Amino acid sequence: MFESLLLVLLIGACAWIGSSIGLTAVFGIVLPYCAVLVFIVGLVRRMVYWAKSPVPFAIPTTGGQEKSLDFIKHDKYDCPSNTFGVVVRMFLEVCLFRSLFRNTLASTVENDSINEGPRVVYYSSKWLWFFSLLFHYCFLIVFLRHFRFFMEPVPCCISAIEAVDGFLQIGSPRFFMTGGLLLVALLFLLSRRIFNKRLRYLSLPNDYFPLWLLIGIVVTGICLRYFDKAEIAQVKIFIMSLTHFQPMIENLDLNAMFIVHLTFVSTLLLYFPFSKLVHMPGIFFSPTRNIATNTREVRHINPWNPPKQFFTYPEYEDTYRDAMAQAGLPLEKQPEKKSAE
Repeated sequence: MFESLLLVLLIGACAWIGSSIGLTAVFGIVLPYCAVLVFIVGLVRRMVYWAKSPVPFAIPTTGGQEKSLDFIKHDKYDCPSNTFGVVVRMFLEVCLFRSLFRNTLASTVENDSINEGPRVVYYSSKWLWFFSLLFHYCFLIVFLRHFRFFMEPVPCCISAIEAVDGFLQIGSPRFFMTGGLLLVALLFLLSRRIFNKRLRYLSLPNDYFPLWLLIGIVVTGICLRYFDKAEIAQVKIFIMSLTHFQPMIENLDLNAMFIVHLTFVSTLLLYFPFSKLVHMPGIFFSPTRNIATNTREVRHINPWNPPKQFFTYPEYEDTYRDAMAQAGLPLEKQPEKKSAE
């Protein structure tokens, strides 16, 4: 945990010091371009690898009764048997985290009986589902809001998202709810790993690093908006110059906090294709989700198996019938008696 935190702090310190000693172009131009290139190439490479990977077994995750006899009620969306049901299940999984909503928490409690040991008790675990959903949707809205820096004029849909997100006018500049809720959701996910003993035992540095990095992005973004404020017009000029491949940074007054924020975002893009965060496109390639549960109707063919020349039992018996008859083995067809000369 502390190693990941120190690494994030070191990245932020390098960006802050670099902007102070004249390396703004490195952290503001070179690093973002490299990050976007690595992000696109790495993501495409992972998706091509997943698409080409064979599926030797039908392993869809089931959460209900598979389709069988007519008088047995079939769970159409938790255990779909056709493409439409798979699409509905995928929609519920991607947009509502349905499998996480069904998640339960298991723990052991002491049994009252003298002769029996501890017993396992299952509890509902909806807080993880709620804060995970809150984090993903807030992150999506914040991501869409930032498109105002890449477009001129700003599309009306982006302006509508900003108006809804900041309808609670608290001070100046306007307070966006998603920024605060995103930080709350990240702190919950981080505290869950810190204070849950079993989860802390299973957690690795690569589980903490993206959380600390996202917290760093959110905190620096909040500071840029409400405390160490950046000049929005100059930030937009700089971002649009990057998108038009005509980077301009010499005549712009970009504070060190903005460079740190941009460095954190670039680090996230560099880290994304090689981390667990790549589950965003990966869920669409997962055979546990995109395969219909119709193994009773359709035989799943293993793509690893090359075509084979099968030797059927009738062919085997025709070949070895005489030897099998002499050995006294049972035959479906007795050998023909040879006519006496």
